[in-house]
Amino acid sequence: MASITGELLLLNPWRSFSYLDQNGAFPWTQTKTKEHKQKHKFTLSSKTTRKGVVLALPFDLSPPPIDHDLLDIVATEGAKVSDDGIVETFGNDDQAFDAADNGVVVADLSHFGRIRVSGEDRIQFLHNQTTANFECLHEGQGCDTVFVTPTARTIDIAHAWIMKNAVLLVVSPVTLRSISEMLNKYIFFNDKVEIQDITKQTCFFVLVGPKSNQIMEELNLGDLVGQPYGTHQHFSVNGMPITVGVGNVISEKGFSLLMSPAAAGSVWKTILSQGAIPMGSNAWEKLRIFQGRPAPQKELTNEYNVLEAGLWNSISLNKGCYKGQETIARLITYDGVKQRLWAIRLSAPAEVGSLITIDGKKVGKLTSCTSGRKENGYFGLGYIKRQTVSEGDTVIVGDSVPGTVVEVPFLAGQRSLTRSSSS
Repeated sequence: MASITGELLLLNPWRSFSYLDQNGAFPWTQTKTKEHKQKHKFTLSSKTTRKGVVLALPFDLSPPPIDHDLLDIVATEGAKVSDDGIVETFGNDDQAFDAADNGVVVADLSHFGRIRVSGEDRIQFLHNQTTANFECLHEGQGCDTVFVTPTARTIDIAHAWIMKNAVLLVVSPVTLRSISEMLNKYIFFNDKVEIQDITKQTCFFVLVGPKSNQIMEELNLGDLVGQPYGTHQHFSVNGMPITVGVGNVISEKGFSLLMSPAAAGSVWKTILSQGAIPMGSNAWEKLRIFQGRPAPQKELTNEYNVLEAGLWNSISLNKGCYKGQETIARLITYDGVKQRLWAIRLSAPAEVGSLITIDGKKVGKLTSCTSGRKENGYFGLGYIKRQTVSEGDTVIVGDSVPGTVVEVPFLAGQRSLTRSSSS
């Protein structure tokens, strides 16, 4: 396939921009702050150039599934793609895992759910339905928030971007449908709220690693470097919108990129041309466990509440009534959190669901497990009763697998709250 050289054109943020309007299009409002242009070369296949540039027009909310041009591109890079379009591996899992620590990786998380919440009452609605304080946020900011049951049992963590006319929520692929249905269920007659699943209309990439900032600078997106977690801005790539935000689902560092499928191929190739290593979903799951980020149907289930999962950064104690608020308040007031999530370095593989014991006494349960770096040992996450272990202590997982309790970045970065310290 012939190659064609094109240009990546990035504009400064548009002051007034909504990702999708009420008709589902990508509106371009012509109110700008200062504008400056920076061009970077990238190489596209002729097929991608024809579809990604010539046919890059606004679309409605009923387009075909995610554009397969991106899958064609990653396939040429050695990717193994599942039947449902998830990039499982590039055959470089160890290299990608190392790059997440020492360089930079790019992962296609387009299979994660994207929910658009619009309408005049959207902020108050999400404020009441999730754990974060949405009323203190403004356009261009973002946060993590947790969907919980009325008894504060965990459903999922959502990453939220506050846009001009909507709030975008990024959720796990396994909770997309249930969360969408739950949100629709709680819209009452007079509520001016609309819920839209825009997963198929968008693509979502993340950058992870200490050299993420360098790539942002190279792509003329350096204004976002050093900004607070969740900060996001809107740009143009060949006339197509792309939203770039600080943070990457498993870390407050790195970056996330939301775009139309038509722009995805050129954006992916451009990021790789700047030195990023592609990462598939298999290595991403391994990275998730090593980072300590809890996941639905594993650490986030009806067995565990939001405080046991350690999701303190996503909780507001002073914002008033919301789903799960009474339970959370009682747990804090009466010191009722009975267990917490830990990482465990294992000497051998262990089955998820295995009991964790100390001196033959049950103290917890293993919720996730993966192989270690370059297949050296194993690593897991599990809930362990409070005041039974500290970092560095030894536990037994299953019948006979020794493990060492360790801290991990995501959980270590969570800050326990009191009512006086919470917003």
